[in-house]
Amino acid sequence: FKILEQMHAFTFTKVAKGMKPSWAVLRAQDGEVPAVADENSLEWSLHKSVGDSLFVTDERGRAMKIRIVSALANSILQGNLIIDESEFIKHFPDESGYRMFLIDAPSNKADAVAAALSRGLEDRGLEVTRAAKRLDTFNAVQNTYLNTFQILGGLGLLLGTAGLGVVVLRNVLERRAELALFMAVGLRARVLRKLVVMEHGTLLLAGLLIGIISALVAIVPALRGPIQQLNYRELSITLALVCVSGLIWTWVAARIALRGELLKALRNE
Repeated sequence: FKILEQMHAFTFTKVAKGMKPSWAVLRAQDGEVPAVADENSLEWSLHKSVGDSLFVTDERGRAMKIRIVSALANSILQGNLIIDESEFIKHFPDESGYRMFLIDAPSNKADAVAAALSRGLEDRGLEVTRAAKRLDTFNAVQNTYLNTFQILGGLGLLLGTAGLGVVVLRNVLERRAELALFMAVGLRARVLRKLVVMEHGTLLLAGLLIGIISALVAIVPALRGPIQQLNYRELSITLALVCVSGLIWTWVAARIALRGELLKALRNE
C-alpha cells in the first residue's frame, strides 16, 4: 500500500471519523478488520456507508467482522472489499497466489507492455486489461440508465416548449387591446408578431441559460472524478432542439393570437 500511497493511484472520498484519507486506514483494529470499498459498490451493492460493519464467514467458518473505514471514488476496484494482506492470510490461509495485478506503465507504452506480459505469461492465463476499459465496463449499465433518462428528459423539455406556446397564446390574447393600440398608431401585424416573439424568446433563452448554469454547478463534483467525460455533442443538440422548438411554438402562438381584426379589441376598451 505504500506504493499506492506514493503514486496517488486512488482517490479517497470519505473516511471514518478520526482517520486520515490514506491506505494506513487498513491497519488492524481491536476485534475488527478495516476495509476500503469503492463508493458506488458500497452504496448500491452493499447498501452500506463508511463506518458501518458487516460480517463475512472466513475459510474456517468463523464470523469475520469487517468495518468499512473508507470509500474510493469511481475506480477499477468496484465489487471488492480491500483489506490488509496479513488479515486476508489470517482468515484465508489456504488461498495462495494473486488473482489481480495493478501494472503501472507509461501511457505511450501500455500496449507494448500488455503484449509482452501476455506473451510471457500466456501459460498462466494472464489477461491484461486497460484500467480505462475496465472502468468503462463497470460504468456501462450506469451510462445506459443516464442516456435513457437524458433522452426522456429531452423529450420532456420538448413537450414543455409546447406548454410555453400555450402560455404565450394566453398572454397575447389578454393583451390584444394593447397590441391593437400599437397597430392603431401605425405598427404592422408583422412587426407586432416579431415583438411578441422577441419578448418571449428572450425569456426562453434566459430560462435555458439559468438551467444550464444550475446543471453545471450540480455536476461539478462528478466531473472532478476520474475519467469522467461529458457528451457535449448530444447535450448541445438537445438544448438546440429545445431552443428551436420553443421559438417555433412562440411564433405559432403569436401568429394565432394576432389573427383577425385587432382594432375590434380596441373598440371594446
